[in-house]
Amino acid sequence: MPFMKIDMLKGRNPKEIQAILDISYQVMLAAFDAPDGDRYQIVTQHEPYEMQILDTGLGIKRTNKVLIFSLTTRPRTQQQKENFYKQLVAALHEQLDIAPSDVMINLTVNSDADWSFGLGRAQFLTGEL
Repeated sequence: MPFMKIDMLKGRNPKEIQAILDISYQVMLAAFDAPDGDRYQIVTQHEPYEMQILDTGLGIKRTNKVLIFSLTTRPRTQQQKENFYKQLVAALHEQLDIAPSDVMINLTVNSDADWSFGLGRAQFLTGEL
């Protein structure tokens, strides 16, 4: 049940944004073996002065096409996480020509008790999901 936030600089057209959403959703389904329809994504666009994404001394060169993926998710294996990172970068590069150096990913893990999909209930705990 990943909740995916994608931050980017303003300037992409709606078709490209939709493609980024679709690609990241498909990769997430495959990498995390999530059920179809498990789709919770939000895009936030920023002015250039609102994002500073440096390279932490790794020598990574970023452009104005940088994407930051922040996922909140149930626990995943190390292999699932590494597959997600690799597959997402590859798919974005192959399908949209987004440079691998322009994709940063952050995963935050939480538990079933940390989710409510609405109605004031914890559906993972109540057995509704």
